[in-house]
Amino acid sequence: MKISCSKQALMNGINIVSKAVSTKSTMTNLQCILIESSLSEIRLIANDIELGIETIIEGTIVEAGKIALDAKLLSDYIRKLPDSEVTIETNANNIANIRCERSKFNIHGTSGDDFNYLPEVEKNRYISLSQFTLKEVIRQTIFSISSQENTKIMTGELFEVSGNYLRVVSLDGHRISIRKVELKESYDSMKVIIPGKTLNDISKILNGGADDEVLLYVTDRHILFEFENTKVVSRLLEGEFYKIDQMLSNDYETKFTINKKEFFDCIDRSTLLISESDKKPIIMNIENSSIYLKIDSSRGDSMNEEIEIKKEGKDLRIGFNPKFLMDALRVIDDEEVDIYMVNAKSPCFIRNADNSYIYLILPVSIAA
Repeated sequence: MKISCSKQALMNGINIVSKAVSTKSTMTNLQCILIESSLSEIRLIANDIELGIETIIEGTIVEAGKIALDAKLLSDYIRKLPDSEVTIETNANNIANIRCERSKFNIHGTSGDDFNYLPEVEKNRYISLSQFTLKEVIRQTIFSISSQENTKIMTGELFEVSGNYLRVVSLDGHRISIRKVELKESYDSMKVIIPGKTLNDISKILNGGADDEVLLYVTDRHILFEFENTKVVSRLLEGEFYKIDQMLSNDYETKFTINKKEFFDCIDRSTLLISESDKKPIIMNIENSSIYLKIDSSRGDSMNEEIEIKKEGKDLRIGFNPKFLMDALRVIDDEEVDIYMVNAKSPCFIRNADNSYIYLILPVSIAA
């Protein structure tokens, strides 16, 4: 094989597929990137079995072929090269000679004959949406997935299609995040649970263009994302997602509307007093047209602030994990937010009028 391309094109391709390189497995192929050139295109592929990524880069093909190279070594070396043309040439002993201006580097690889290519995914069931929309719904929900492997379903997100609507749901046992978006077309109903790691990686690869399409193809075991010159195939999480509709309610005893930035900044300031291990709640006293926020640190430091609100219903005293509130407020783009509460032991709901976003957060017990 002999190919040449710009350093930037090669580095971009390596950065994309590296997200599917295994960092834990001892199997050599799972730690490699396959460079494969045909008569018409140069492809880079990585596959750790759970996630596989393939992308096409622009370049000149002198001789077709393929080779699997250690992903970390390849990435580290290419990154340090000058911003110029890179030539990769392999020999019969599977040694890749990499040249760029005056730099020369040899890497021992393998033939790639037994490399794990991406699995074939049938294209019977699919939806289409913009890269901007997909990137946004991931950003606005991914923070509330669980990191605990013993609750495997919670480490992923539910993607549920009904007609021309897509609903994305994540939860971790303390909160629920829901985003609902309208699609341009109507599709057959489907429900899949996509691993959070896959969605995080997809979000980093997408350019986020409002006019750039991404196609999602779904089977019983896999999901395929196709966009631009890239394919991402991921295994789906197996099992039944939680019946979150039973946890949602329109009932409330207290509702208030508050300036989102002012509320976020106040909570943010309060976290300066506490450490991650402190786990001190922020206490809210909702009275008349004001909300009074208070937090005390373990060493005796304290903060008290007041924010004007528009309130309906009863006064209420309630406590929350400040991080959970900030996570939700951070991804809401509205200038003002509506917050609904029932009592000091029931979850609060942050949602807009058309329920295109809903954030449920469980309260923390506080002393009377």
